[in-house]
Amino acid sequence: MTSAAEDRTLVLLRHAQAEDPFATSADIERELTEAGMKDAEAAGAWLHELGLGLDEVLCSASIRTQQTAEGIWAGGCAEADVRVDRRLYNASAERVLEVVREADEDANVVMVIAHAPGLPALASLLADGEGSDPAHDALAHGYPTCGIAVLRFSGHWRDLDFGGAVLDRFHVARASQPA
Repeated sequence: MTSAAEDRTLVLLRHAQAEDPFATSADIERELTEAGMKDAEAAGAWLHELGLGLDEVLCSASIRTQQTAEGIWAGGCAEADVRVDRRLYNASAERVLEVVREADEDANVVMVIAHAPGLPALASLLADGEGSDPAHDALAHGYPTCGIAVLRFSGHWRDLDFGGAVLDRFHVARASQPA
């Protein structure tokens, strides 16, 4: 039973490194590089070590975001229901938030796999300086591919708004680093 005080976790993952934009005629069809797939797997290993059990994944319709989800599973993060939503493709912070507000009310942990600049802007706007100082410091240095923001809030997904969450962690997953 979901209540207004339900603790929620929102994971915002920028897709892993993709091939050169000129390698294909359509940006939405860009695939991950080999390094990008390894970084996605490192992201999955990091999420697994955190013990985050994802309930739902909201994924952009791009090939690179869907391949990032596959890499996460390959890295050890337990698979979750994935909802591919075209609105997340190169979406603004406001549009991403609109999609998050439609998340399954029974889902306590939701991950969004999408793009910059909308995803980084959303992380900043949701937390509005609240939360872990080290996480905010890391976020201030940029939100590269495979950047992962973990935010927490209490309430219904439909009520989430700017300034309504705290930034718990920010991590950049790289295969060359320990998870």
